[in-house]
Amino acid sequence: MEAIYADVTISMSEFKKNPAAVLREAKSRPVAVLNHNKAAFYMIEPALFEAMLEELSDQELGRTVLARMGERAQAIEVDIDAI
Repeated sequence: MEAIYADVTISMSEFKKNPAAVLREAKSRPVAVLNHNKAAFYMIEPALFEAMLEELSDQELGRTVLARMGERAQAIEVDIDAI
């Protein structure tokens, strides 16, 4: 069985009847829209989507920092006063 990552679920046919009401009744919580009892998509508010993108960006930045720290042996030391 496939995991559903939301506390609020609704069938696709019920969702189609009134998407705005589903969003309103969810009260800022993610909603899994189901098609044949499997998640077809998740509906989330823009603020949560933006937070998720920010987190992904931070994780990518962290991986970049770790990768570059591994290259420190190739770094050239510079005296800022000499510039």
